[in-house]
Amino acid sequence: MTLPKNLIAFASAVSVAAVAVPAAATLPTPPQGAATQQASAYLFHGGAGDVFEITSSMILLGKSSNPQVRAYATMLIDHHSRTTNLALTNAKAAGVMAPPPEMSPMQKTMIGQLHAASPASIDRLYLQQQVPAHQQALALQSGYARNGDTPLLRQTAQGAVPIVQSHLNEAQQMLRMVR
Repeated sequence: MTLPKNLIAFASAVSVAAVAVPAAATLPTPPQGAATQQASAYLFHGGAGDVFEITSSMILLGKSSNPQVRAYATMLIDHHSRTTNLALTNAKAAGVMAPPPEMSPMQKTMIGQLHAASPASIDRLYLQQQVPAHQQALALQSGYARNGDTPLLRQTAQGAVPIVQSHLNEAQQMLRMVR
Protein backbone atom coordinates (compact mmCIF):
# COMPACT_ATOMS: atom_id res chain seq x y z
CA MET A 1 0.00 0.00 0.00
CA THR A 2 1.34 3.42 -0.94
CA LEU A 3 0.88 5.99 1.77
CA PRO A 4 -0.26 9.52 0.95
CA LYS A 5 2.55 12.06 0.99
CA ASN A 6 0.68 14.28 3.44
CA LEU A 7 0.45 11.40 5.94
CA ILE A 8 4.16 10.69 5.59
CA ALA A 9 4.95 14.38 6.12
CA PHE A 10 2.59 14.52 9.11
CA ALA A 11 4.11 11.48 10.79
CA SER A 12 7.64 12.73 10.16
CA ALA A 13 6.81 16.14 11.62
CA VAL A 14 5.10 14.60 14.64
CA SER A 15 8.00 12.26 15.24
CA VAL A 16 10.53 15.10 15.16
CA ALA A 17 8.32 17.40 17.22
CA ALA A 18 7.65 14.68 19.77
CA VAL A 19 11.32 14.48 20.60
CA ALA A 20 12.23 18.16 20.09
CA VAL A 21 9.40 20.18 21.70
CA PRO A 22 10.40 21.52 25.11
CA ALA A 23 8.06 20.78 28.01
CA ALA A 24 7.45 24.51 28.63
CA ALA A 25 5.80 24.80 25.20
CA THR A 26 3.06 22.28 25.98
CA LEU A 27 -0.43 22.72 27.35
CA PRO A 28 -1.42 21.09 30.64
CA THR A 29 -1.93 17.36 30.22
CA PRO A 30 -5.35 16.04 31.22
CA PRO A 31 -4.92 13.38 33.91
CA GLN A 32 -4.67 9.83 32.55
CA GLY A 33 -7.14 8.64 35.19
CA ALA A 34 -9.81 10.99 33.84
CA ALA A 35 -9.52 9.55 30.32
CA THR A 36 -12.06 6.79 31.00
CA GLN A 37 -14.67 9.30 32.13
CA GLN A 38 -14.10 12.80 30.72
CA ALA A 39 -14.35 13.50 27.00
CA SER A 40 -11.47 15.96 26.76
CA ALA A 41 -9.07 13.61 28.59
CA TYR A 42 -10.30 10.66 26.49
CA LEU A 43 -9.67 12.59 23.28
CA PHE A 44 -6.26 13.81 24.45
CA HIS A 45 -4.93 10.42 25.54
CA GLY A 46 -6.62 8.50 22.72
CA GLY A 47 -5.23 11.00 20.22
CA ALA A 48 -1.75 10.71 21.73
CA GLY A 49 -1.99 6.94 21.38
CA ASP A 50 -3.00 7.30 17.73
CA VAL A 51 -0.11 9.71 17.09
CA PHE A 52 2.28 7.21 18.70
CA GLU A 53 0.91 4.31 16.64
CA ILE A 54 1.11 6.22 13.36
CA THR A 55 4.56 7.67 14.08
CA SER A 56 6.08 4.41 15.29
CA SER A 57 4.63 2.58 12.30
CA MET A 58 6.07 5.14 9.87
CA ILE A 59 9.51 4.69 11.44
CA LEU A 60 9.15 0.91 11.16
CA LEU A 61 8.25 1.18 7.47
CA GLY A 62 11.43 3.16 6.88
CA LYS A 63 13.65 0.44 8.37
CA SER A 64 12.02 -2.99 8.22
CA SER A 65 12.13 -5.49 5.39
CA ASN A 66 9.84 -8.02 7.12
CA PRO A 67 6.65 -8.16 4.99
CA GLN A 68 4.46 -9.35 7.86
CA VAL A 69 5.54 -6.61 10.27
CA ARG A 70 5.36 -4.02 7.48
CA ALA A 71 1.78 -5.10 6.69
CA TYR A 72 0.89 -4.78 10.38
CA ALA A 73 2.41 -1.28 10.54
CA THR A 74 0.55 -0.22 7.40
CA MET A 75 -2.69 -1.53 8.87
CA LEU A 76 -2.06 0.41 12.11
CA ILE A 77 -1.50 3.62 10.18
CA ASP A 78 -4.79 3.11 8.36
CA HIS A 79 -6.81 2.07 11.42
CA HIS A 80 -5.41 4.71 13.77
CA SER A 81 -5.92 7.43 11.16
CA ARG A 82 -9.54 6.33 10.90
CA THR A 83 -10.08 6.21 14.66
CA THR A 84 -8.62 9.70 15.03
CA ASN A 85 -10.87 11.05 12.30
CA LEU A 86 -13.96 9.36 13.74
CA ALA A 87 -13.24 10.57 17.28
CA LEU A 88 -12.73 14.14 16.06
CA THR A 89 -15.88 14.03 13.92
CA ASN A 90 -17.94 12.66 16.80
CA ALA A 91 -16.43 15.12 19.28
CA LYS A 92 -17.40 17.99 17.00
CA ALA A 93 -20.93 16.57 16.57
CA ALA A 94 -21.24 16.27 20.37
CA GLY A 95 -20.00 19.83 20.89
CA VAL A 96 -16.78 18.74 22.58
CA MET A 97 -13.56 20.56 21.76
CA ALA A 98 -10.75 18.07 21.27
CA PRO A 99 -7.48 19.22 22.85
CA PRO A 100 -4.41 18.73 20.68
CA PRO A 101 -2.81 15.41 21.65
CA GLU A 102 0.76 15.17 22.79
CA MET A 103 2.67 11.96 23.27
CA SER A 104 3.63 11.11 26.83
CA PRO A 105 7.29 11.17 27.89
CA MET A 106 7.30 7.34 27.64
CA GLN A 107 5.87 7.43 24.12
CA LYS A 108 8.50 10.02 23.13
CA THR A 109 11.23 7.80 24.57
CA MET A 110 9.94 4.81 22.60
CA ILE A 111 9.92 6.89 19.39
CA GLY A 112 13.53 7.83 20.10
CA GLN A 113 14.40 4.15 20.58
CA LEU A 114 12.83 3.30 17.22
CA HIS A 115 14.77 6.08 15.51
CA ALA A 116 18.00 4.71 17.03
CA ALA A 117 17.24 1.04 16.27
CA SER A 118 19.08 -0.77 13.53
CA PRO A 119 17.14 -2.43 10.71
CA ALA A 120 18.16 -5.78 12.23
CA SER A 121 16.53 -4.97 15.58
CA ILE A 122 13.61 -2.77 14.54
CA ASP A 123 10.95 -5.48 14.11
CA ARG A 124 11.32 -6.94 17.60
CA LEU A 125 11.59 -3.55 19.31
CA TYR A 126 8.56 -2.23 17.42
CA LEU A 127 6.43 -5.24 18.39
CA GLN A 128 7.67 -5.10 21.99
CA GLN A 129 6.38 -1.53 22.09
CA GLN A 130 3.08 -2.32 20.38
CA VAL A 131 1.97 -4.81 23.03
CA PRO A 132 1.91 -2.41 26.02
CA ALA A 133 0.75 0.48 23.81
CA HIS A 134 -2.27 -1.56 22.73
CA GLN A 135 -2.90 -2.82 26.26
CA GLN A 136 -3.07 0.80 27.38
CA ALA A 137 -5.29 1.74 24.42
CA LEU A 138 -7.61 -1.18 25.17
CA ALA A 139 -7.95 -0.08 28.81
CA LEU A 140 -8.69 3.49 27.68
CA GLN A 141 -11.28 2.50 25.05
CA SER A 142 -12.97 -0.10 27.27
CA GLY A 143 -13.09 2.25 30.23
CA TYR A 144 -14.52 5.15 28.27
CA ALA A 145 -17.03 2.86 26.54
CA ARG A 146 -18.35 1.93 30.02
CA ASN A 147 -17.98 5.20 31.93
CA GLY A 148 -17.59 8.05 29.44
CA ASP A 149 -19.52 11.27 29.89
CA THR A 150 -20.42 11.82 26.22
CA PRO A 151 -22.75 9.25 24.60
CA LEU A 152 -21.48 9.73 21.05
CA LEU A 153 -17.88 9.30 22.17
CA ARG A 154 -18.85 6.24 24.23
CA GLN A 155 -20.10 4.72 20.96
CA THR A 156 -16.79 5.65 19.33
CA ALA A 157 -14.91 3.88 22.12
CA GLN A 158 -17.20 0.83 21.92
CA GLY A 159 -16.42 0.54 18.21
CA ALA A 160 -12.69 0.87 18.86
CA VAL A 161 -12.49 -1.90 21.47
CA PRO A 162 -12.59 -4.89 19.07
CA ILE A 163 -10.17 -3.17 16.69
CA VAL A 164 -7.64 -2.47 19.44
CA GLN A 165 -8.06 -6.01 20.79
CA SER A 166 -7.27 -7.45 17.35
CA HIS A 167 -4.19 -5.20 17.07
CA LEU A 168 -3.01 -6.42 20.48
CA ASN A 169 -3.59 -10.08 19.61
CA GLU A 170 -1.72 -9.73 16.33
CA ALA A 171 1.23 -7.92 17.95
CA GLN A 172 1.51 -10.63 20.61
CA GLN A 173 1.38 -13.38 18.00
CA MET A 174 4.01 -11.76 15.76
CA LEU A 175 6.29 -11.02 18.71
CA ARG A 176 6.47 -14.76 19.45
CA MET A 177 7.65 -15.38 15.86
CA VAL A 178 10.10 -12.50 15.32
CA ARG A 179 13.66 -13.00 16.51
